[in-house]
Amino acid sequence: MQTVGTTSAPPDFRELATRIYDAGLLRRRLGYYGVKIPLTIAVFAGGWCALFFVGNSWFALLIAAFLGVMSTQLGFVGHDAGHQQVFGSRRANMLLGMGVGNALVGVSFGWWVPKHSAHHAFPNQVGRDPDLDIGLVPNDQRPDGNQATHGISRFMATWQAWLFFPLMLLRSTGLHVLGIQRLLRNRDRAAAGEALLIAAHAAVYLTIVLWVLSPLKALAFVGVQQAVFSLYLGCSFAPNHKGMAVIASDAEMSFARRQVITSRNVRGGKLTNFVLGGLNYQIEHHLFPSMPRPNLARAQSLVRSFCNESGLSYREDSFAGSLHQTLRQLRSVAAMGPPDE
Repeated sequence: MQTVGTTSAPPDFRELATRIYDAGLLRRRLGYYGVKIPLTIAVFAGGWCALFFVGNSWFALLIAAFLGVMSTQLGFVGHDAGHQQVFGSRRANMLLGMGVGNALVGVSFGWWVPKHSAHHAFPNQVGRDPDLDIGLVPNDQRPDGNQATHGISRFMATWQAWLFFPLMLLRSTGLHVLGIQRLLRNRDRAAAGEALLIAAHAAVYLTIVLWVLSPLKALAFVGVQQAVFSLYLGCSFAPNHKGMAVIASDAEMSFARRQVITSRNVRGGKLTNFVLGGLNYQIEHHLFPSMPRPNLARAQSLVRSFCNESGLSYREDSFAGSLHQTLRQLRSVAAMGPPDE
């Protein structure tokens, strides 16, 4: 694991940005999203229709798993909307994000966007990236109060590699809860609108599940659907930055260097691109977050050439390899032990 400090002589990013712009890779792709979004919503709705067909049967758990997968696919659409990739209008992207995020998935879009924007501004930077797992940061680099010296904190730090996937199953719970907490704190008009959509989602979701299934099967259905959603979503984001360089809290560096050295691409073809929602082109996405998803693959050759010319390491691994790097870093940090008290 590498902790990065300040660097000088930043590479010239403007030339790459000009090449990307001249190639038309920042233009909206309304044709692509005009097919992608309605089709994704239709398949998601089809899953709910299948639940009525299966009825009060344990086979409904297969439908729950399928809906967990489709919830993540809808999450990818919300991610694109949050980055202004879909429409030229910020309001249109916001409405799309609230539609798929709040209404269909039950996650606050208004809470997620600023949190994710902070991650993009300071990826893997200690104390500034809200998505940086504290377990990936050496004890001597952690903010005050986050050092694992005793009790449950010490246990979690020691066994964090083994707990990585089990804890990932709770990711969706955290997304739901944190979003609702933010809405309760804000209590403004926008928060009220989002809260109404989430309440409508919960009411319709629970009504359908309890109407079709017995209480025990309904509980199992919710558990399976949320677990699959959590695991799929977590495994889609985990390869992007975990196991990559961690930037010291006081470091200053160029935008391009910051984004490239903390990001990792996942090798694969069209299937990988579909399954990971375009997040497999993480370097390209972090350099140009508003670039529409279907254009990321076309930008790869330009970005890789820029990185080679600028002396920046362009990291690309297999999906399994990226997870291995994450677990190895977790074990490495755990082996360092807590700081002296």
